[in-house]
Amino acid sequence: MLGLLAINWEPELRGILIVIIAVSVLMGSIYLIIGSNMGARLGFMVLLAALAGWMFIMGSIWWSYGQGLKGTDPSWQPVAHQTVLRNPGVLEEVGVITSSLETTGDHSADALAAQEMLQDNGWLKLSSTLPSYQQAGSSGTVYMEESEALAAGQFTVVAVFDKGGERGPSFFKDRVDFLAFFHDPHYAIVEVAPLVPQRSEPGRAPARPIIDTSRPHEYIYMIRDLGSKRVPAAVITISSLVIFLNLCWLLHRRDRHVTANRAAKALPAKA
Repeated sequence: MLGLLAINWEPELRGILIVIIAVSVLMGSIYLIIGSNMGARLGFMVLLAALAGWMFIMGSIWWSYGQGLKGTDPSWQPVAHQTVLRNPGVLEEVGVITSSLETTGDHSADALAAQEMLQDNGWLKLSSTLPSYQQAGSSGTVYMEESEALAAGQFTVVAVFDKGGERGPSFFKDRVDFLAFFHDPHYAIVEVAPLVPQRSEPGRAPARPIIDTSRPHEYIYMIRDLGSKRVPAAVITISSLVIFLNLCWLLHRRDRHVTANRAAKALPAKA
């Protein structure tokens, strides 16, 4: 035991040993007490049922509040092969808008026309003060840089559009509906504008970014991934409940057999 405690390298190995020793001491001591009173097999079943019941309670709390063992958080993911749209004319090709956009060569006017057409097709233009605007804009910036279409500092986010994401079945319109388990696909479009290259000089503050009107605006097309934040807690809760109910049924069946055996007539003793 002292040799195991003396291990101070490999933090993962040391943590595993600490957990094993703690579980063995805690559960082993309880099992020793219960087993000495009920017997080894019955004591093990009672202890396992109690552990499953406690895991069910803990998992249900994790599941309700989204705490404890968590999965992946919701995030914006790129639409496959349609993430970066290099000009407003491509919006109709990928199905973002239903009618074609006639470009005039005036990139500022084309961008305004694209915004109006997006809103006519059910896209909601988000205010820059909303957290959803910041989240989608940040994710779109990352995907734009990863695509190498524009590097960091060469563009700025000018608008964010949102569509879909409704929950159902909806029974309450003015409050949170905990029965709405299904979600429609949720999409977002981040509009970015290229910037005029600025020359940086040592000792001077960076120049104010200026949108380059000679280049078209570009768009990042994304879909919302709801993640699996509560899935691990849900698996623990449901699995623990199934194990707990099965063990309770086994203990109940055992008690019925014991009661029936005690109520039966004793066999006559043989000479």
